[in-house]
Amino acid sequence: MKAREKRQGITLVHTGDGKGKSSSAFGVAFRAAGSGFNVLVIQYIKGKWKTGESRAAEKFDNIEWHSMGDGFTWDTKNPEQDLKTSREIWEFSKQKIRSGEYDLVVLDEINYCCGYGWISGEEIASFIKDEKPHWLHLILTGRNAAQEVIDIADTVTEMKMIKHAYTQGIKAQQGVEF
Repeated sequence: MKAREKRQGITLVHTGDGKGKSSSAFGVAFRAAGSGFNVLVIQYIKGKWKTGESRAAEKFDNIEWHSMGDGFTWDTKNPEQDLKTSREIWEFSKQKIRSGEYDLVVLDEINYCCGYGWISGEEIASFIKDEKPHWLHLILTGRNAAQEVIDIADTVTEMKMIKHAYTQGIKAQQGVEF
């Protein structure tokens, strides 16, 4: 692994209406952990329920995982609380990134927060441009990535839905979707 001072950290954005944004980011996180990187995953929307990926992360000494959201916000009964929670998670994320402890950080589903207007794309882009350590790899996932975030990113992938099992009446399957 290259020393931090010799590494060029990249910012990746996984967005779009198709499946696989978080899964792709977690694949990179596990790859990075297997390469000896210190990895941090912060989930903005998913609540406290245990997922296969969070259980797998527990097997790694070099992955730190935080599921901090209030749950699936499109069913929210308290948008003010969702806004407050998102702002608290954003402050926590910035503090962790500034700490210099991590080689790769995944901000899972942060793009939804932009889409809901809870965190501005300009604010996220400014932080990345001005404060992200040059050697840190950063992945932001979720639908509705802000244009400012897309513009500042090094790599942007849009997942496009062609067909989804849910529209055929098939519920989310453990081990595949969570």
